[in-house]
Amino acid sequence: MEKNQTDKTANNNNEQACLEATPTLNPDLQVFYRYLQTERRYSTHTLVAYQRDIQRFLKSLDKDIFSTIAWDEITPAEVRAAVARIHRQGLSGRSLQRILSSVRSLYKFLCRLQLASHNPAIGIPAPKSAKRLPDTLHADKLDQLLNIKGDDFFSIRDRALMELLYACGLRLSELTSINLTHIDWQQQSIRVTGKGSKQRQLPFGKKAAEAVKIWLKTRVLVVKGDEPALFISQRGTRISNSSVQQLLKKWAQKQGLDSVIYPHMLRHSFASHILESCNDLRAVQELLGHANLSTTQIYTHLDFQHLAGVYDSAHPRARKAGARKAGARKVAALKK
Repeated sequence: MEKNQTDKTANNNNEQACLEATPTLNPDLQVFYRYLQTERRYSTHTLVAYQRDIQRFLKSLDKDIFSTIAWDEITPAEVRAAVARIHRQGLSGRSLQRILSSVRSLYKFLCRLQLASHNPAIGIPAPKSAKRLPDTLHADKLDQLLNIKGDDFFSIRDRALMELLYACGLRLSELTSINLTHIDWQQQSIRVTGKGSKQRQLPFGKKAAEAVKIWLKTRVLVVKGDEPALFISQRGTRISNSSVQQLLKKWAQKQGLDSVIYPHMLRHSFASHILESCNDLRAVQELLGHANLSTTQIYTHLDFQHLAGVYDSAHPRARKAGARKAGARKVAALKK
């Protein structure tokens, strides 16, 4: 008994020592992250991205995030050098732009609180990287993916999940956070919460509605307690983001698709197909929940690629005979 009491006391002392030894994050950074979370209402995912970017930047300057940092001592030349060092580590221009954006936001906040007198990241460019167009699936390939015939738990759930993902052009986090109460069956629409906790109401079509209604009959048999999530795991609790990513890969292979399918590809496909049909960029922006129209404009490049392929293959004076045949083959491949 006495030995057990001694061991317990020793363990408590060790735990206390560990707590005391745990370093405390720089107070300025603590306040900034709290501001992003409470005032800007950024999601956990976005907050973690800010923390990762700022930590990487400060590490490249040999600054310790657990120590006091003299913010005004960091100069534009040092920021430029830090960007170059990170770039040499293999980070893309797009990732560097994001890091610089995070640093600018941090300094803007520090200046507002008079914790810094200038923003050294303003005017510092990131190395340019080639603009990468989003991957999309042709409508025929999407039909192939969604044509799931099984009547088991996974077939029913995954068909409904993918139908809704494509029907509404949802982000992965938006999909997994949907609750039963978010569905308005009378309007056949769904309320989703996007970036910055902004909500939008999205319509969905007949096929998605049918698939979800069938899923609800199966869901009620396995749901755990009063779990509010629309899509649940076999254990009866809310499905995770990683589970959705894995099931898409699995079904792509099972349905005979020759490419890796991921959640955002269905969102890209949704946007591209809507834009091809209606050519209303503002409407697509609203449906996707983009804050800036410039973000949505990437899909106009996809539409132009398709039109250019059609022109090159069809116009008699667009190309020489050999090239024209190659263009026709390219368009035929796009239609598969």
